[in-house]
Amino acid sequence: MDRRERALTPPSRLQPPSLGRFALEVKAVPELCRFVIKSRTHGLPKGDGHPVLVFPGFLAGDTLTWPLRRRLTALGYWNAGWRFGTNLGLKPGLLAQMVHYVKSVHAGQKRKVSLVGWSLGGLYTREIAKRIPDRVRLIVTLGTPAARDLHANNAWRLYERLNDHSVDAPPIETNLMELPPVPVTSILTPFDGIVAPGSADIGSGPTWETLNVRGTHIGLAWNADVLRILADRLAQPDGSWAPYRSRT
Repeated sequence: MDRRERALTPPSRLQPPSLGRFALEVKAVPELCRFVIKSRTHGLPKGDGHPVLVFPGFLAGDTLTWPLRRRLTALGYWNAGWRFGTNLGLKPGLLAQMVHYVKSVHAGQKRKVSLVGWSLGGLYTREIAKRIPDRVRLIVTLGTPAARDLHANNAWRLYERLNDHSVDAPPIETNLMELPPVPVTSILTPFDGIVAPGSADIGSGPTWETLNVRGTHIGLAWNADVLRILADRLAQPDGSWAPYRSRT
């Protein structure tokens, strides 16, 4: 077991957020309103135009990541959604299609691609980068479960009803405990009502880190603090990754 794998090993079994915490995810609606009305890119690091792909969470699609992608456009990045409709889980053949998609963007833009993954979408980004690390610049995940027990969330039962595999036995050859050989930033919220916050903690190391923000799990896709961190991470020169340092 190498250091990257140890980073994803939790110290003890984690429990899903309480039903009370889950109910508070309704706050994601006013969070979206605040983000659309008040969030601005003024004062944030500008982008260098490299491509950024945003992968949605479970039961979400490109519509829900549009507010964030609009801000990425304003910062100066070429960006797009995942373009596979509603994310219903890792269907057979889907990972291969996503890998091909990233390859095509890399070929078209002639630059490495940064990947942003919200919740389940973050698991996809990590698996893509394991297969084509030479085409991926960096990864930022938002509330993405990473611990050995992938049942430490309030979505796994529904996921298994919609798919023919369990959450911890996906239809691909992989080691879910292994981080890809590219820089990874995991953003979590201690107020998460869907994924146990500790499950999204990948620790810290030479090219990986865990950062905390306030807000709901659903609202991570339209969180001003997430946008600030994302702008900072994406603005780093390719190959010059360093841990995040708050500017405030």
